[in-house]
Amino acid sequence: MVRMRQQPLASRGPGALAVIGAAVLHGIAHTGRATLMLLDALRWLVRGRLEVRQTILQMNRIGVDSVPIVLVTGAFTGMTLAHHTVRQFIDFGAQVFIGGLVTLSMAREAGPVFTAITVAGRVGAGMAAEIGAMAVTEQIDALRVLATDPVRYLVLPRLLAAALALPLLTMFANLVGGIGGFAIATAYGVTEGTFMASVQRFLVPYDLIAGLVKAFFFGVIIAAVGCYRGLHAEGGADGVGRGATGAVVTSLVLILVCNYFLNLLFF
Repeated sequence: MVRMRQQPLASRGPGALAVIGAAVLHGIAHTGRATLMLLDALRWLVRGRLEVRQTILQMNRIGVDSVPIVLVTGAFTGMTLAHHTVRQFIDFGAQVFIGGLVTLSMAREAGPVFTAITVAGRVGAGMAAEIGAMAVTEQIDALRVLATDPVRYLVLPRLLAAALALPLLTMFANLVGGIGGFAIATAYGVTEGTFMASVQRFLVPYDLIAGLVKAFFFGVIIAAVGCYRGLHAEGGADGVGRGATGAVVTSLVLILVCNYFLNLLFF
């Protein structure tokens, strides 16, 4: 009877527990380095060492250049919300709730979240690719040789610009989303007075402010992830591409996770 030889332990692949543990440790290491980067940026901000020109430039890239796509996204989001609710509410005689539902949904959730997702796809990858290209071509090392902190020169302007631009973009999204919802609701037969009365009844300033605060945090997430991925890019053009892709994916996941906990806090 032939005895089967057991495979030596050394030649076996890593177990599931080892893979999970390595992934957890890898994530903790990245989180720690990203936190140190944010603390370093905060230190420069408190000291007032701002790159004003770079911040204005990034405000233009993140905010002004994103306005058209945010307007389109916000308008069709409001129109979709109205389309999916108007007919059912009319059947139940609940027209008085339509305006409040559309605008409240835009202010609390759809406006800040969809705006952040849109900007993350458009800007987050660009940040990671731009800084990543500088990292793999040793331009960041050159900044250090010139006694210029990369966090102060590259990261802080983008953090400030994104944190300020996202609430403003969200305001535009809320506005056009409400207009789009109004257009669809009136097209289905809801009167203008009924829609506006519903908005005045259910939408309060707190909802708008809470949504803008959420957008502020989403902007910090987008800029922080994009900058971190760029600073730690390696491996040439392929590494830059991986960093850009990873920046978008990580930003989207963190936005949704942060959105849940901010909802628990605010609502």
